[in-house]
Amino acid sequence: MTIKLRSFARLSSRVLALIAIIVTIGGCVRDVPKAPPGVLVVSQEQQTSWVRNFNPLTTATAARWPTLAGIYEPLFVFNSVRTEYVPWLATEREWREEKLLLRVKLRPNVLWSDGATYSATDVAFTFNLLKEHPGLDRRGVWGFLESVSVVDSHTVDFRFARVFIPGFDEIAAQQIVPEHIWKDVADPVIFANENPVATGPFTEVRVFRSQVFELGKNPNYWQEGLPKFEAIRCPAYPSNDRANLALAFDEVDWAGNFIPAVERVFVGRAPESHGYWFPLTGSSIFLYANTTRKPFDDIRVRKALSMAIDRELLVDVALYRYSRPADATGLSDGYAAWRNDSIAASGDWVNFDVEAANALLDAAGYVRDEKGMRVGADGKPWKYDILTVSGWSDWVRASQVIARGLSELGIDASVRTADFSAWFQRVQNGEFDLSMGWSFEGPTPYLFYRWLMSTDTVKPIGEAAPGNWHRYGSPRADAALLAFEKEADPELQRALSDELQRTFVEEAPAIPLYPNPSWAEYNTSRFRGFPSKASPYADPSPNKFERGDVLLVLTTLEAR
Repeated sequence: MTIKLRSFARLSSRVLALIAIIVTIGGCVRDVPKAPPGVLVVSQEQQTSWVRNFNPLTTATAARWPTLAGIYEPLFVFNSVRTEYVPWLATEREWREEKLLLRVKLRPNVLWSDGATYSATDVAFTFNLLKEHPGLDRRGVWGFLESVSVVDSHTVDFRFARVFIPGFDEIAAQQIVPEHIWKDVADPVIFANENPVATGPFTEVRVFRSQVFELGKNPNYWQEGLPKFEAIRCPAYPSNDRANLALAFDEVDWAGNFIPAVERVFVGRAPESHGYWFPLTGSSIFLYANTTRKPFDDIRVRKALSMAIDRELLVDVALYRYSRPADATGLSDGYAAWRNDSIAASGDWVNFDVEAANALLDAAGYVRDEKGMRVGADGKPWKYDILTVSGWSDWVRASQVIARGLSELGIDASVRTADFSAWFQRVQNGEFDLSMGWSFEGPTPYLFYRWLMSTDTVKPIGEAAPGNWHRYGSPRADAALLAFEKEADPELQRALSDELQRTFVEEAPAIPLYPNPSWAEYNTSRFRGFPSKASPYADPSPNKFERGDVLLVLTTLEAR
């Protein structure tokens, strides 16, 4: 492995040198466009161009940032740094009738951006719309709900079909849409919602072109005096490298990018205003092996693939040591209070051991041909693509490390990149052999493991799946998940979490690589109030929108 280590070290040096050259040359000749005062420039998605879509419900296409937490809002925001719920469009909740009924009190005096009154009818309408169009129900709420009804203008009852304590987490996170607009939408699944009417701090589409769009603040926002700046601008950057160059040259105020050598390339250029915070609370990053395809349905193969991955090298080369190798539970530091260290230590299949990996495949009967390549029952060599997102340089480099490791097992693995939209469609539909991917996050490990192992989340190939892209179902995990659903006692929940961790470690349904940093870079020359290590009031990343963290930032930032 010495040759490979040195090879990758040279690659890392070349990358850093290239960035340094670009920064040096660019500093002399680059004409940096300046945003007007009060306009926050955000780099969150890497796209070559924008499609005008602000639909917060559909999974058919990707809505523009910050549709899910900035244009639209949930009932409660989950602050993942402080692990607590913050009342938002709702203020109170109460379990009734032996936890079969959840009563939610809504915030009074909230208006939609067009001036109409927000009320319980909008909340009930939103949830019933998900029932009418299952393709919108990405959180699967109608898998546990029986009905949603209006009690009065500011009270909604959620009646459960069964006791399901984690159901609150999914109800709390649901974005609410206005009935008076959406009741006339013919097909909400494909509705682009080009001119959104919403309750969030930024709702007005001031500019929309293929390369940039701009959102002005909501004229009727319910939090008096907020937001404290005029607009958000999102330029389209086709790659991480282009986005990072814009960040280094002060074109961007807030970013959620992977950036190599951040102290040198970014902070060093303007230490008085350039800052970052990369807590390891992002979703864990996995290599997903499609278990509907042979040989990935064999646990021995999945464990062998995992043992061929040098995770120490991977986090060194791909992440510049911003993270650490994953343990066998797959849990990020966001679940540090839940992780059982003894269970994690029992999963030796995340240890780098090519000899043991080859021995495992040999013992399983997977033979090599005369060229040393593993072959299947049909006699054809194992040749697979590792699917990843073009322009995501950390994922691309991680995939390259993985491919080299698999070659030591006699597997011909190639890195195949695709634009984000094409990649996302393929992984959702299960149309891949191996793919990089993230995991689900939630207030407890329940959601994390549900989307990794629950048979309820296994979709047929070709049908879009919000998670469980690898299509793995575990009856043993189902039993622990079912018990977790009914349990409100924290100590008993912890015991069930241990069982889920133990199941994952023993069955190896997916291959954890590293806990993803919650990427966040910021420039304080024009705005103040960003979360930081010194002021950790919320998750710092613009990528953290699924449960509303971004709203905590957008309602705290202020223009200088």
